Amino acid sequence: MRALSIGATGMQAQQLNVEVISNNIANISTTGFKRSRAEFQDMIYENMRRVGSPSSDTGTLLPSGLQVGLGVKAVATYRINEQGNLTVTDNQYDVAINGRGYLQVQMPDGTTAYSRAGSLQLNENGELVTPDGFLITPTITVPSDALSVTVNASGQVTASIDGQTQQQSLGQLQLATFVNPTGLEAIGDNLLKETAASGSPTIGNPQSAGFGNIVQGSVESSNVNVVSEITGLITAQRAYEMNSRVISTADDMLSTVSQMK
Repeated sequence: MRALSIGATGMQAQQLNVEVISNNIANISTTGFKRSRAEFQDMIYENMRRVGSPSSDTGTLLPSGLQVGLGVKAVATYRINEQGNLTVTDNQYDVAINGRGYLQVQMPDGTTAYSRAGSLQLNENGELVTPDGFLITPTITVPSDALSVTVNASGQVTASIDGQTQQQSLGQLQLATFVNPTGLEAIGDNLLKETAASGSPTIGNPQSAGFGNIVQGSVESSNVNVVSEITGLITAQRAYEMNSRVISTADDMLSTVSQMK
């Protein structure tokens, strides 16, 4: 009976759906997190009477045919790159990206990762780094005698130095954009990696054409909507229960057949 395997695929699909929603909810407080959505497709169909095939010797054709679907399959988890709310932290090293773009992060192996999480700190050399100590590129070094650091909307970083009246330029933050940001591979720790699907990065200054601007003293919150996720969770639970009911019903039908004399 096909219903047994079809119901099983439905339960597996809703289990994955719940796992994706659970990950979204778990990261509701993660800086710069982008929620995901599970994508599903119907599986291959068994053609018992193919639509359009001849139904008689006179050339009449079947107008609809007879197809039986074999269930559902998961095909993707789609990351939704919607702008999150900006939360004011008043930390001078925190930067939020308002609009398109990713900060560039130098990994220990020399490769570049990308992040929307602007919770930055200084390392022992006064360089801007992520909470894991990975350098932000281009590298920005803050002098030890700096009284305050300013990052303007276009990413220019300056510092007030003790004993100097003029602001000292420390460098320029740059952002990376991608043709298909959904194609970036999430590797954890608020980091994304370039893939063939994402395309090569386009590097530019904040506030220039096609790039967002920098907001100092703020971070971008997760774009997870609790109400939507809870609603999706309830829907997935009900769908899981209905698929399990399909299996139970099919099992009862098989039991009825086996008890016939």
